[in-house]
Amino acid sequence: MKVLANDGVSQSGIDALEKAGFEVQTTTVAQDQLVDYINSNEINVLLVRSATKVRTDIIDNCSSLKIIGRGGVGMDNIDVAYAREKGLHVINTPAASSGSVAELVFAHLYGSVRFLHDANRNMPLEGDSKFKNLKKAYAGGIELRGKTLGVIGIGRIGQATAKIAIGVGMKVVAFDPFIEEVDIPLEFFDGQSANFKLKTVSKEEVLKNADFLTLHVPAQEEYVIGKNEIAQMKDGAGLINAARGGVIDEVALVDALEKGKLSFAGLDVFENEPKPAIKVLMNNKISLTPHIGAATGEAQDRIGQELADQIISILK
Repeated sequence: MKVLANDGVSQSGIDALEKAGFEVQTTTVAQDQLVDYINSNEINVLLVRSATKVRTDIIDNCSSLKIIGRGGVGMDNIDVAYAREKGLHVINTPAASSGSVAELVFAHLYGSVRFLHDANRNMPLEGDSKFKNLKKAYAGGIELRGKTLGVIGIGRIGQATAKIAIGVGMKVVAFDPFIEEVDIPLEFFDGQSANFKLKTVSKEEVLKNADFLTLHVPAQEEYVIGKNEIAQMKDGAGLINAARGGVIDEVALVDALEKGKLSFAGLDVFENEPKPAIKVLMNNKISLTPHIGAATGEAQDRIGQELADQIISILK
């Protein structure tokens, strides 16, 4: 059995698959050459992340394929229903990267409330000549403790984010059209634990009460946060998106930042990846990362191992 990890896979995943008798290839094949490569090499399992698209051309023309695997949560780059109709197994790793994404959300939050993203731009340029000016400019930071975090989408990643927020001492309000109540367990280093029950509320209530808002939703056709939703938010609120590009109206976001309706945003994903809008990239009120939510060594190890376990279970 042959596995092509076209967007890469962790060494832990490779080791597990090879131990089970699979041949693992990590060649990155161009999108328009994938069909020929899969057929000529008789690939049985195609593993992707977000870069490679698995559409009907691959599904229809690669008879050796048995499994399509996505290292991560969202599968909008795969024609999942069609693949399953054609008898292919489609797998992903919904739990493996939750903690890493949640920590990145808080990296953006902590950095933004203390202006780190902007200070790190300006200190190398003016730190030696305008130190006092910069000190004054960045002196109005605020604490997260005691503030309210609004969570749109309280699935695995939303829950992991809520867990950190509770540990920080924040209040959490959440909206999810499919979930009424969740348990948020907190485990501590010394074996102690605590459990918090979180009942979801309306989207409007979350928007109205959140000091900071974080999105954890799949890709969808319409904006989750657009001009109307921003208008319902608190003046001076912050907004974080480490979910999917296109769930926030970036034009409305930039306008809200320029007018002072929102104080900051943190974006790990963008409407126009891999070429985000210049107005977004150049705005000094936006903390920016290049879609790295799951890009930790620990998460990639978990993803590779989880994919390997599923593949071995299906084919062995």
